[in-house]
Amino acid sequence: MRVAENTEAGRSDSAAPTPPAIQLKGISKSFGPVKANKDISMTVAKGSIHGIVGENGAGKSTLMSILYGFYKADAGEVFINGNKVNITDSHAAIAAGIGMVHQHFMLVEPFTVLENVVMGAEEGRLLRPSLAKARATLKQLAEEFELDVDPDAIVGELSVGFQQRVEILKALYRQADILILDEPTGVLTPAEADHLFRILRNLKDQGKTIILITHKLREIMDATDSVSVMRRGEMTETIPTSTTSPADLAEKMVGRRVLLEVAKTPATPGDVVLEVKGLNVTDSQGVKKLKDVNFTLRAGEILGIAGVAGNGQSELLEVLGGFRAATSGEIRVNGALIDLSPKANAGMRRSKGIGHIPEDRHRRGMVMPFMAWENTALGYHNKAEFQGRMGLHDQAAMREDARKKIERFDIRPPNENLIASNFSGGNQQKIVVAREIEANPEVLLVGQPTRGVDIGAIEFIHQQIVNLRDAGKAILLVSVELDEIQSLSDRIIVMFDGVIQGERLPDDTDERELGLMMAGAAKNPEAGGKS
Repeated sequence: MRVAENTEAGRSDSAAPTPPAIQLKGISKSFGPVKANKDISMTVAKGSIHGIVGENGAGKSTLMSILYGFYKADAGEVFINGNKVNITDSHAAIAAGIGMVHQHFMLVEPFTVLENVVMGAEEGRLLRPSLAKARATLKQLAEEFELDVDPDAIVGELSVGFQQRVEILKALYRQADILILDEPTGVLTPAEADHLFRILRNLKDQGKTIILITHKLREIMDATDSVSVMRRGEMTETIPTSTTSPADLAEKMVGRRVLLEVAKTPATPGDVVLEVKGLNVTDSQGVKKLKDVNFTLRAGEILGIAGVAGNGQSELLEVLGGFRAATSGEIRVNGALIDLSPKANAGMRRSKGIGHIPEDRHRRGMVMPFMAWENTALGYHNKAEFQGRMGLHDQAAMREDARKKIERFDIRPPNENLIASNFSGGNQQKIVVAREIEANPEVLLVGQPTRGVDIGAIEFIHQQIVNLRDAGKAILLVSVELDEIQSLSDRIIVMFDGVIQGERLPDDTDERELGLMMAGAAKNPEAGGKS
């Protein structure tokens, strides 16, 4: 600790307290009539992990985008380590020691890890010296923070968890002392998430300051020292994490009590609606992604598929949804065979009564430059009620339909003419969920239904899925969130390496057993998945 002399008193006093790593004063930001941030003030202690929670559209990402220089505040001041800074762009943020890991990674997939880390931080005209320096620095960072990644690996061939490590390495290579992570575990497996939080604790121990934006309250409770709550663009409260609870935080976020458990009565399954027999899928590289998959799904039940990402669940949804051909096997809906050849498509599946909430809303669920009303009609635009004169679509009917969906599903902001990319991730998800559930399908395929969604919207989406089940529809649920699988499902099957390991009832199993099955370490005596 530094000691300063007090010459007048003839004694030494301790230096002034360490200034906070971040201090925001009166930050405001509007986008047209929408006030995203309203007079926000926040202090983050140096060397701490600080959580920020709030509903989708509460202004969390906007606030952090201001701190990182993507947006310029309309009013307010930013102080870093006690010094007022003018963050005009991301270069200014990096110069101030701020790094950000975005929800959707900013990586060039055909490049190597080393090339991605160096890109934008080259020193001089020649690239070779920069790469050599980066290689040595990456080795040091990997040892110091448990960030092992092969520097020569192609980023597009890495798992999502390793791609996230590359993003963190990029920030540390640029000498970031403050690291912002926006929904960092939204696409991670449980094991990858656990490793990420070990990395964050190591960073904290080395004096780094971390801001964690997440909807997962368990992560806030486990990882953070303090937490700030935002609601409708305002900072309502900042408290030590040790003084709160998940239920208390949920209520502070939403402004009402929130059910953290899914409220549902026991299922009353009816006839078999979906039957899958001997389904096999081999990809273009000759790798078998699905291996003799067999299961049935009945009306009025939710069948959950648990598994670590990359073990065949995505390929199963793609085949069922009409995005991928099968190598062999049969799929029947209400007894009728479904075309599994390459000529099949999602439209053909919808005509057979199959709805689909895809795992990746950006790639499969929406057209981001389209307006909300266009996305709420996407795939269903040829319905009779949307047909106008002379073979044209009735846009007025589509807009009115969108307004009803926006109201029923509490999509914010309630503007059917807003471009999809201007909605928060959770509200984008609600647009997709509204479109598919309101279509009233016989079978609903649900992939990662609450990825990047806040606690209030999670409660709402879960209830809509249960309501559809109670209306006699068949739901196939894929999620990497084990608690979501256990709380929503009436039956659970577990996949590993393209094979169904077995089936369990939610009340007869736990996370440990399911985790072992997900790792291929424990099998059902009746493995093969027939039900």
